[in-house]
Amino acid sequence: MIAQPVLADTHITYPESDGQPMADNTQQFRWIVTLHGGLTALLRDTPNVFVAGDLLWYPVEGRPDLRCAPDVMVVFGRPPKDRGSYLQWQEDDIAPQVVFEIISPGNTFAEMKRKFKFYEQYGVAEYYLYDPDTGELEGWQRAGDALTRIESMRGWISPRLKIRFELLDNELHIYHPDGQPFVTYEELAAQLSDAEDRAAEAEDRAADAEDRAAREHQRAERLSAQLRALGIEPTKFE
Repeated sequence: MIAQPVLADTHITYPESDGQPMADNTQQFRWIVTLHGGLTALLRDTPNVFVAGDLLWYPVEGRPDLRCAPDVMVVFGRPPKDRGSYLQWQEDDIAPQVVFEIISPGNTFAEMKRKFKFYEQYGVAEYYLYDPDTGELEGWQRAGDALTRIESMRGWISPRLKIRFELLDNELHIYHPDGQPFVTYEELAAQLSDAEDRAAEAEDRAADAEDRAAREHQRAERLSAQLRALGIEPTKFE
């Protein structure tokens, strides 16, 4: 009998969760959601751009141990469809070009250093790191094989996203290319409510003006009828 070779199990699992929470506190979560929502809105009309939050990114096929889940990442050149994870070799081997991390008290120096090395090694073009507790904002952009530190983030405009970063009273403010600020969902809802109130007030003013015009027209018609009853043609007074 000829011995049959034993075939190795070539199926490799790439977990869609690392068992870690998306955020350690409400402040970090709010920033992640605000960034994701603002970037999604910014790029909604740009074809083939994928924006994700807390999604595991696997850069190398066959290496499920090599992975990272940026708080927010942007990938130009890939469609904005739902994914359980980002398997780079199934995405035309396109790495996320821009990533954001929001520091929380649970993050360690070793962890953030490991993430930096990961982003540097696997092709990230822009990396932004914000600590909402201290108001410290740091940024790096790619120069060859390395991520180099951006000297000042005050007024910095992202080369890929065209968004502008400002630090006002030790708090980060991000602006769209048209100058509109990134806002939380609560702030957006308040803005929409204010806009709806203003629209309703404008409609009321327009309705009042229309009513006044209608009343003046009716008054003119009554006067014209009275003049005609007296044998006077109103057009003589026009």
